[in-house]
Amino acid sequence: MRLGINLGYWGAGMDADNLAVAQEADRLGYDVCWAAEAYGSDAATVLAWVAAQTERIDVGSAIFQIPARQPAMTAMTAATLDSLTKGRFRLGLGVSGPQVSEGWYGVKFDKPLARTREYVEIVRKAMSRERLSYDGAHWTLPLPGGPGKPLKLTVHPEREHIPLYIAAIGPKNLEQTGEIADGALLIFPAAEHLEETALRHIRAGREKAGLTMDGFDVCPTVPLALGEDVKALADVFRPYTALYVGGMGSPKQNFYNQLAQRMGYEKEAAEIQAKYLGGDKDGAAAAVPHSLIDSTTLLGSVERIADGMRAYADAGVTTLTLAPAGFTLDERLAALRAGTEALELAGLA
Repeated sequence: MRLGINLGYWGAGMDADNLAVAQEADRLGYDVCWAAEAYGSDAATVLAWVAAQTERIDVGSAIFQIPARQPAMTAMTAATLDSLTKGRFRLGLGVSGPQVSEGWYGVKFDKPLARTREYVEIVRKAMSRERLSYDGAHWTLPLPGGPGKPLKLTVHPEREHIPLYIAAIGPKNLEQTGEIADGALLIFPAAEHLEETALRHIRAGREKAGLTMDGFDVCPTVPLALGEDVKALADVFRPYTALYVGGMGSPKQNFYNQLAQRMGYEKEAAEIQAKYLGGDKDGAAAAVPHSLIDSTTLLGSVERIADGMRAYADAGVTTLTLAPAGFTLDERLAALRAGTEALELAGLA
């Protein structure tokens, strides 16, 4: 099992620390460094900045938001980053959610699966340097009846095939991801529930495409915190979990809330959401079960973290992306080093 890191969003006041974390991960032999975007920093600029100041580690978008860019622009960005980094770029895509898609980008959040499939087809076609023409329900290239003509990407990526990942949570999205992508970016993964909540759906998609799981990268993001008091460490992540389970999306469309329900937390997920959307964020955080946090993070001593890593590897994870937590840079770097130490202790290095 390989290790990655996720820097999250840029511009939150920890930019210099994030670069130091990425550089230390590069030195320690981590496989990939992911950066995110929502409605603040964009991931492409961050990845170029990090790649220019690291030597070996891959850089990946987790995620480029599909409603934010036309597919041809995503292909251009991917090809450029792959060329500039000498083949160290991984393309992660996702539809985001209805609030960001419609509120920030002005793009209707409808038919996300069909839009994702068409988007991936166009991106792959453009990156392969074919002349780009496409006739779909959501994109038509060139536009009919106008001056446009099929064009070919002028940039040569470093590699013929840039790895393409999709952020997926729901069963249908996971199945389609298995069918059309090279990897899946997962969030809130519990090792004991991974088969039922994710892998069986991905596997069905692979089988649909006539493929096996060989070579497919199962890549969940897991917060990691080093220390002796597991309960106190878990409490640090209560607001984070409450935000996603309770506050992301709408009451009828919150993918993270639905995931918590599929893991057996139906009553708790409803309570967290009701309190969060009602303005009681502290109450929502208090309502998050300790077991939900503990099963979706790596907390405690190096030995306990190693046990958790073994569970993820046994469940089918191929790249474990860590979000090293700490109140200071030194604490985050210590957590990062604990990750490599735990991987070796677990016999997975």
